[in-house]
Order: sequence, then structure tokens, then C-alpha cells
Amino acid sequence: MGKRMAKHPRLGGTSTHPMKPELSAQLAVAVDSMPAFPKSIQKILELTRHIESSSKDLVRVIEKDPVVTIKVLRVVNSAYFGRPKQINSISHAVVYLGINTIKNLSLSIAAIGILPASQVPGFDARQCLLHSLSTAGIARQLALSLGDVDPMDCFVAGLLHDFGKMVLAQFLPEPFQAALKSSQTNGVSLHSALREEIGTDHAEVCAMLVERWRFPVDLIDTIRFQRGADIKDTPMVACVFTANQISKKLNFGFAGNACIEELPPPIAKRMGGSLDQVILDIGDLAGAFEEAKLFSRI
Repeated sequence: MGKRMAKHPRLGGTSTHPMKPELSAQLAVAVDSMPAFPKSIQKILELTRHIESSSKDLVRVIEKDPVVTIKVLRVVNSAYFGRPKQINSISHAVVYLGINTIKNLSLSIAAIGILPASQVPGFDARQCLLHSLSTAGIARQLALSLGDVDPMDCFVAGLLHDFGKMVLAQFLPEPFQAALKSSQTNGVSLHSALREEIGTDHAEVCAMLVERWRFPVDLIDTIRFQRGADIKDTPMVACVFTANQISKKLNFGFAGNACIEELPPPIAKRMGGSLDQVILDIGDLAGAFEEAKLFSRI
């Protein structure tokens, strides 16, 4: 599904937090019980990675999936785009929206398919999705400014970075709820609260999930090593970590934890300053948030 990348040094620490065997087995069952990443969307991602792929190739894949077809047409005809005349064909929709928007939209459709059926008190999966989509859009924007990382890879990592919470909300709802309460009451990161309550955090669980979906190693590592002593010093981690904090600070959705972290020195160096400075430099993010709201409703 993508290229493998060389390992990069972490900012601190030498390994992830080891899980007890029984917890590891329990989470492996939970991850295996999650919906598979849709094959049609995998194909869309593959096609959009290759310059030689044509819009006709993309149209053929989308037209074979009725769910994707309906949702693409719903988006292109939404009030957001304000078209005076309705588009009824996928070929016209692909031309109008463009390859990158189709890719982002396809990923959003896949993400919505993972939302838990039942709610955990204190955790709104739809608000978490809105936060994830906002983080994805901001991470893509930061990557364009940084220049040494693929913006679409940052979008994917930003979108998926919190999806371990969806697994925990479905399969370990009581300890997950206890960790949410502890995080909010004590003003600590949800990562710390989850490690205390469960023995692992949502980053590790999400990494297990995207490994099952056969995503590239660099994206898996970005999700796994996004916090604490194990955080990695890479451009993608810098973009996703920073975007996550910006999304929280600007209240773009809510993923169950309002604890905003300052940028670690190596990330601040990559991003050109403190979190407040990055927000000042990046400018208007209203477009990224509006797109996130649109995609979260499809």
C-alpha cells in the first residue's frame, strides 16, 4: 500500500510500553473484530499515488462501490460547493472535485464505517471523527509548509491517529470511560490515563489496527510513536502532533481529552516555533474545519 521507510530516532526512550500477554491477546481479538478497510478505498489510495493513473481508472473503481458512489455525489452536490446545476455522474464529480479531494473523501467514508455503534458516556464518536478530520486537514496544510513530507501521508496519519479510541470504546468501554473521567478530572493526557487504567494507550491500539490494514511502516510508526518518551523525530510526526494540538486548542471537534501539549523542542525546531507561533504562521484554518464538518456528515 506504500513504500517502507527507514527507521528514525525517537526523541526519548527506546521502546514502546510492553503489554501484559492477556491484554495483548484481548486487544488482538478486538482489532480483528473491527471492520476491514474497504478494498475499493484501498484501490483508490493506490491509484491516487501513481501519476500515470487516469481519472477514468478512478471512476471505474468508485462506480463499482455503491456506497462510495452515493456519498461522492452527495458531497459534490452539497451546499458547501454551491453548484447551480446538479452533478449526476461520477466522472463529472471526479473532474470537479479533483483527485486529492476524492482521496480525502474516500478516507473519510472508510473512517465513518469504523465508528462504534453505541456511545460511551463522555466520549462522542462523531465529535472524535470531526477532531480527526480537522487534524488531518491541518496536518496536510503544515506538510505543505514544511516541504519535506508527503501532505497526503500526513492527512492519512492525522485522520487515523485517534482511532484506537474507537476500538477501546467498543471492546473495553468501562475502563475506557474510567480513563476519560480520570483525564478530564485530573487534567492529564488521555495517553497517561489509559496506561494507568488499561495498561496501554490508544496510540498503540491504533497502530495495531493500521498494521492489520497493511498501511506503510512510516504511517504505522507515526501513529504508534506520537506521544511521550517514545515520540519520534520525523517530519510526519511533527505535522500530526502539531495539528492535533492545534485542533484541540481551536476546539475543532472533541476527542475526549482537552489536554493541550506544548511542542517538544525537536518538533518546535521543525515547525519553526512554539504552538502559538505555528498557529499564527499557518493563518486561516476555517477552510480545513469546514471541509472536516462536511466530510464528517456524509
